[in-house]
Amino acid sequence: MTSSEADQPTVTVSDLRAAHARIGDVIQRSPFTISHTLSSIIGAEVHLKFENLQYTGSFKGRGARNRLLDVAPGRGVIAMSAGNHAQGVAHHGALLGLPTTIVMPENTPFVKVARTRYHGAEVVLQGADVMESAQRARELAEEHDLEFIHPFDDPVVIAGQGTIGLEMLEEVPDLDMIVAAVGGGGLASGLAIAAAAHDSSVNVIGVQTERYPSMADRLESRPSTAVGGSTIADGIAVTEPGEITSAILAEHDVEVLVVSEAAIEEAIAMLLEIEKTVVEGAGAAGLAALMEYPDVFAGKKVGVVLCGGNIDPRTLAVVTLRGLANQGRLNRIRVELDDTPGRLSLVSQLIADSAANVVQVDHDGLGSTGARSTILELRIDTLDEEHADRVLQRLLDNGLTAELLPW
Repeated sequence: MTSSEADQPTVTVSDLRAAHARIGDVIQRSPFTISHTLSSIIGAEVHLKFENLQYTGSFKGRGARNRLLDVAPGRGVIAMSAGNHAQGVAHHGALLGLPTTIVMPENTPFVKVARTRYHGAEVVLQGADVMESAQRARELAEEHDLEFIHPFDDPVVIAGQGTIGLEMLEEVPDLDMIVAAVGGGGLASGLAIAAAAHDSSVNVIGVQTERYPSMADRLESRPSTAVGGSTIADGIAVTEPGEITSAILAEHDVEVLVVSEAAIEEAIAMLLEIEKTVVEGAGAAGLAALMEYPDVFAGKKVGVVLCGGNIDPRTLAVVTLRGLANQGRLNRIRVELDDTPGRLSLVSQLIADSAANVVQVDHDGLGSTGARSTILELRIDTLDEEHADRVLQRLLDNGLTAELLPW
């Protein structure tokens, strides 16, 4: 441990237990259940902690509530957040009678901005990312004498987030691993402290998107490998991990895995279809890690924290459709045919005879290669890629010019 790490405030399991007692009257104990289907797919015993079902849609209310209980009555508070900490501070600030101001990045999804305002906070949109928003939040705190509530690098916040680990290990004490998304590291730090105090060995695995692997880089002492830019996991798009959290994760040998954006999208779609639950990108990161690193989890009893469900509906729609396309269940077919009566009916009949379903038809009589031919672009539902290929072959066997198009 370096001297700077040694100087960091300590957080103990006693702090976690005290936090659990303090916030338990308001924060619900979220469900923690086994997923038999995902267990079969992954090759591990997968248990899901549904923090996306909390009132504000994420685990962040735990740490926010614990921290706000230490604020003097009536004092104004300010925080920076990409959305979930914002809602936690806004909601619990309102319950405790504390005026709240939240600085959010300018590209924050509309749904998170709207929900933060709904909970009564004044929202300031400034900064390209959370760290730039943090700078403005600290300036406003100084100007208006507001108490700054950090989203992750605060021992009281960390203790609140760690209550999730206490609940998981109380319900399933023989877990081998706990997996959770990492942005600044507050959640993973709390989980690591809970796991370290447990009777048996439990490994905590953090997960970051390939575009913002700041904690993974820090723990591996390597130069930044961040790509930056837009990410499906905006809740963990943190360019600088916390100092307190980095020290805690290093102390407890927490490994942070880096996953692709595509894996996170696939995990969102799987959780929606299999578990009938909506998660945001950060909330799906844990499952994405199980999918991308199956050997790490094979045969283990794994608890996965679904840390948030505040996904923009339009983003969810795109992810769902793209997931169906990647599975070969939603397809685009281009058909060129003679522009004569009955030809469209023929195409429809051939697709129906193949047990597929047409969901959309675009007809372009001007984009064909001949004056008396026309182009159809169809979207069809199929069981899988093999079924889509059979539909295409049926069209070709009946003398039509047809091809499957990429998405």
